Amino acid sequence: MAEKISLCMIVKNEELSLARCLRSVSGIIDEIIIVDTGSTDSTCDIARQYGAVLHHFPWNGNFSEARNASLELAQGDWILFLDADEELSPNSRDILLRLIENETVEGYFVKIINYLGKEGWVETVPDLVFRLFRNKKEYRFRGAIHEQIADVILENNISARYQVAENLVIIHHGYLDQVIQEKDKKYRNLMLIEKELELNPTNHLLQYHYGVELYRAERYAEAEAVLIKSASDIDPNTIYFPKLIRYIVLSQHSSGHLQEALNSAAVGLKLFPNYADLYFYSGLILFDLKKYTQARDAFLQAASMPEQPPQYASFGGVRGFRAYYYLGQIAESYLDEEEALKFYLYSLRDNPHFTHALEQLVRILKPTKEPLYTKECLEKVCDFCTPAANRLMGDIYFRHGAYGLALQYFDQVEEGFPVSSDIKLRKAICMIQERRFFEALRILEDFSPESPEYPLATVNRLLCFWIQDRPQKVRSLWKELHALGLAQDTENVISLFLAFSEKTSPSPQFVLGAEGMQLLLDIVQRLVAMKEIKRALFFLHALNLNSLTDYYLNIAQIFMNYNEEIQAIPFLQTAIEMAPSAAAHFQLAEICSQLNRHFEAEQHYRHALQFDPDSPRHYIRLINLYTEWRQVILNEALAKFPQNDLFKILAKEVSSSNEPAD
Repeated sequence: MAEKISLCMIVKNEELSLARCLRSVSGIIDEIIIVDTGSTDSTCDIARQYGAVLHHFPWNGNFSEARNASLELAQGDWILFLDADEELSPNSRDILLRLIENETVEGYFVKIINYLGKEGWVETVPDLVFRLFRNKKEYRFRGAIHEQIADVILENNISARYQVAENLVIIHHGYLDQVIQEKDKKYRNLMLIEKELELNPTNHLLQYHYGVELYRAERYAEAEAVLIKSASDIDPNTIYFPKLIRYIVLSQHSSGHLQEALNSAAVGLKLFPNYADLYFYSGLILFDLKKYTQARDAFLQAASMPEQPPQYASFGGVRGFRAYYYLGQIAESYLDEEEALKFYLYSLRDNPHFTHALEQLVRILKPTKEPLYTKECLEKVCDFCTPAANRLMGDIYFRHGAYGLALQYFDQVEEGFPVSSDIKLRKAICMIQERRFFEALRILEDFSPESPEYPLATVNRLLCFWIQDRPQKVRSLWKELHALGLAQDTENVISLFLAFSEKTSPSPQFVLGAEGMQLLLDIVQRLVAMKEIKRALFFLHALNLNSLTDYYLNIAQIFMNYNEEIQAIPFLQTAIEMAPSAAAHFQLAEICSQLNRHFEAEQHYRHALQFDPDSPRHYIRLINLYTEWRQVILNEALAKFPQNDLFKILAKEVSSSNEPAD
């Protein structure tokens, strides 16, 4: 006679998830037992549609008691328990039926795939959970939260044998950010575990779960203390111990206890030498400490690890795209752009949706300076054959200020599906940047006053006419914007268009907040991109110096991005006068080096080194500078003393040192 399976569930207000769960087991489960703890939506109706035995249980804050109520009603030989936000994977249906034929097994640990993150950008983390066991009256759950039954079975049956259910997979959607926010799981779980710990203060498993919930609630120092306490005197063979070690490392890292986190990771790796996550997080900590060589070794170790066992609950990408991304970051710290590009490409190949790596590729390729080369390089390695991919590339190029490239990709989006209003607005902006004013205005005039984008579209119409020196149109649109009741910062920025058109000199009294500065810097970037340098400087000189204090480096970078390094110099010099930093000195040194002003470059590289002695890029630039400077001096000497033997010998040494190795 064939063994029968009872699906046992507890639910409350699960109308969005329950049908998906029940569909996944339809046809292979002999009965469905659902205990409802107080639903006010259509959950119970959905349960009835699938033929469930429905039992109402007043919620008392104890998950085990609710689960045990479902077990009391179960008639099958085996119990499978799922939550409503879970489902059985399609490939697991036949496997489940084969597993219950094994007469020597009392229960199974099952692989669960947790989906984490936001809808549209989701990552997966595997784990092992005990979800399938024989139905016996003495087997009942224990614990108000994170309820357990595997230990209870062993207590009642010392000869009970468990197995890992190979290839049986449960998919869990409940850790998606939206779901957590809707249910307020973090707060609920903390409250329940705290009550349970009052009754069982020495329970290691409860302490572990409490530490994890504290970590998720971003109470890192508390999580660290609780997790370390839960790890004392615990058997390293305990199934959750690898995860416990990882959470200790994460909590210590997030608490700022970096050396302690490194020590904990080292202890964990002695016990679990193939644990990729511990190598990866060691790499992160070493990267934060600017110990780049050690960090590189740790990330390479993480990437070389074999497939991780489910009980490690290994975080997605630690053996692939995440490790490669940080290897690219380390290569950049040594100014090795070729190696950085290689690792960012590895990262993208491992996960084409990991846009951080794509952003870094675009930045290194300098799309504002070399747009055609950037486009050719990326199209060789990336597939942009879908509207979504074209939208992504358009957005990235737009953020980097490569407006011509962005427009090409936005145009291709239209071929795939109707264009949203925000893409239309960005297309119009790109057209203005390409001086296609008539086409841009046609798009911008389509935005109605009721549209959320109308104020920004109107600002861009004003900019369009302002660039064309049409002051009457500028004043008319300024009045229209003024009538909308704009924020004071926005009003101040918009008034500068009018002041320039009417050739008045605004006194440098404007003090802008963060939003006002963001708008102003966006306008300045666009003007610099269009080579409207005089207009860009007009906007910048109209501000009170206090508004610019935190933005000098950003402004300098804008000019540098569009080959206007000379214009960047005063802003970097002012930044150094007001708040000297390694970044300001390094940027100014880079410009001086390009201009062959070697002495000034050396001084600024050395100042950068003083502010940040742990950064290898300063040493590398100084070495390169001295090598180049030596060649310049040697050439001067040879030109003046062409027959001097010493200079000839030095020239040969330099020439041979510059030859590529075999």
